[in-house]
Amino acid sequence: YFGTDQSQVQRYITASSITHSRIGVLANALVKIPMQFFILLLGALVFVFYQFTPPPLFFNSVESQAVKNGRFGYSYTILEKEFKNASLEKSRLAKELVEARHNRNRQQIQVISEKLNSSQVQLKGIKEKAVNLIRLHSQNKDITDTNYIFLSFVLKYIPIGLLGLIIAAIVAASMSSTASEINALASTTIVDIYKRMLKKQANDKHYLFMSRFATLCWGIFAILFAMFANRLGTLVEAVNILGSLFYGTILGIFVVAFFMKFIKGGAPFYAGIVAEVVVFYCYKYTSISFLWYNVIGCLMVVILSIPFYYLLNGFKIRFNKL
Repeated sequence: YFGTDQSQVQRYITASSITHSRIGVLANALVKIPMQFFILLLGALVFVFYQFTPPPLFFNSVESQAVKNGRFGYSYTILEKEFKNASLEKSRLAKELVEARHNRNRQQIQVISEKLNSSQVQLKGIKEKAVNLIRLHSQNKDITDTNYIFLSFVLKYIPIGLLGLIIAAIVAASMSSTASEINALASTTIVDIYKRMLKKQANDKHYLFMSRFATLCWGIFAILFAMFANRLGTLVEAVNILGSLFYGTILGIFVVAFFMKFIKGGAPFYAGIVAEVVVFYCYKYTSISFLWYNVIGCLMVVILSIPFYYLLNGFKIRFNKL
């Protein structure tokens, strides 16, 4: 990730010296761990907040308002009232559970916990009915409000001035990361593929035009992929799942390059292809957690590079003899 991902590479290829590049990479690596911790902690804190404050029935207000104005409006309104009453009851039980824990009353803790579990089951059932109504109204089976929870919290509970700063920061960060990623993809496409394999002899004006065309194509691809990414659940999980499909293989190639220097040529390349096939198989047909894909991909590349190296060298020796 730190060696190949554009979001990281751009930090050290623009540095004024090798020393500054090293400092940038190390500082980013050290800051990233507490930063990720606080980002995930923020989600946990919002979850705790909604244990004591009644949440909306569906966090995507656009979809909920649309179903209210449609033919299922009456049924959805009834579900909203049931959900609100059940949420208020759950909030009351949550406060009682906190008091019971402070008083260390084990019997009361057990009784309230059982009631809380029942209340949660009831809320879940009501929400499932509401989501089914929204899906029937919109004719979209992939609708979910997971990625709207934090946005709903920010819009409803953050002061106006601070809200503006948060939105500006989100937009600026999105534009920055998107621009650099698309630019990197376009540059790689032209320099490593188009210029090397398709049209080796052309003037700079032609390559500039093709670079802009590649940027347009990658931008369209990014938009289409973003539309598909909504079906992958939470964005944090989706990003990590997609990354885990490739980062392990890339790490394996780095390990081979740094620690197995006797291996030359295309052995790591072919090992990487096999490793990717195995990782995608694990993703599609097994219940292995995506966190293990990095380990599997890395180990597969390291282990398979050795037989591929001797296999390829054996072919070369035989061909030379012939």
